[in-house]
Amino acid sequence: MSLTRPFHALTAAAVVVAVALGPAALPASAATAQPLPSADQLKSALLTAADLGPGWTEPPVTQSPSPSAGASPSASPSNPVTGCDALSALINMYVTRPGAAIPRAETELDGPNGNPMVTQALAAEPSDQLATDFNSAADALKTCHTITFNAGPSDTVTFTVSPVTLGDRKDAPAVHLDGTLAGVRLNGYVGIERFGTVAMAFGYFERQGSNEQAASMEYRTAVAKVERALGAKAGSTTGPTAVPATPTEGRRV
Repeated sequence: MSLTRPFHALTAAAVVVAVALGPAALPASAATAQPLPSADQLKSALLTAADLGPGWTEPPVTQSPSPSAGASPSASPSNPVTGCDALSALINMYVTRPGAAIPRAETELDGPNGNPMVTQALAAEPSDQLATDFNSAADALKTCHTITFNAGPSDTVTFTVSPVTLGDRKDAPAVHLDGTLAGVRLNGYVGIERFGTVAMAFGYFERQGSNEQAASMEYRTAVAKVERALGAKAGSTTGPTAVPATPTEGRRV
């Protein structure tokens, strides 16, 4: 059994993208105060199917992944996520409000027959703003124990949320989500990391299984590629070395 597209989009895009950076608008001065990696540079740092090995594919994407894209008409547009107040607030804001015009890149990769699935999002913000957003997301993850996603009457699932360690940095926020939809066990591993002025949100989702070792391996692969491409170590607070000589205006990809 495969996940329906609305639920697939809600869990993959809403959690992974919204948890990294909220949609708060940046001050006008922040847009030019600090050089940031461009959207194209962020895109080059994303995982590809070739990075993950045989059997992985990248589904064609015609627009930036969005939890509202293709959503069920019966889904509540104003409150698709409940439980874990802080985390729900971040996700619901992303669903209902446009994000800030910051450099951003996202990808989704499917394993054989669409299982498992890996999602990754990178976004750049001035250091002070990113620190605020990243800390808010980290606190939201750490205080979450049960969260419910609703993309329609037949696409509602409640996840039990527990902390895990996905990478080498023990203090990098990450959680395991465990739930059941229509008798099918669903598991997810979500982690966020900071690379100076760039935040990464990573998700590993699978059905009828829970492979933390595989999730950790793909997470580490993602971290290593970002470090190489942007010239910034995971957990660092200084800007990546691979940035334009002058600040550039962000755009969505």
